[in-house]
Amino acid sequence: MMTVRRYDIVLCRNERQQLSLDALASCAGMPPALVERFVEFGLIDPIDSGGARWLFDPSAIPRLRMIRRLRESLGMNLAGIAVTLDLLDRLCALKHENEKLRSRL
Repeated sequence: MMTVRRYDIVLCRNERQQLSLDALASCAGMPPALVERFVEFGLIDPIDSGGARWLFDPSAIPRLRMIRRLRESLGMNLAGIAVTLDLLDRLCALKHENEKLRSRL
């Protein structure tokens, strides 16, 4: 019997992908006005705010989903979410630094 190999398709892009406010909101499953509120509160940052149009990195999608989970599942307010996200960001940075140091040993 012949074995069939399957290969994953991987798309590589040279340019950095950017999402408009509407595209980001759609991907995250929330209204654009809510995303605007999160930007104004400092929970997410646009990578480019030139002119009247914000552009976002695709990494904002999982961050918005995390914000939604914190609001809906745990009932956190925006200030609590800001503190939680800051702590998670610091934890992630420390984890990466720890991994770098361990690889040097």
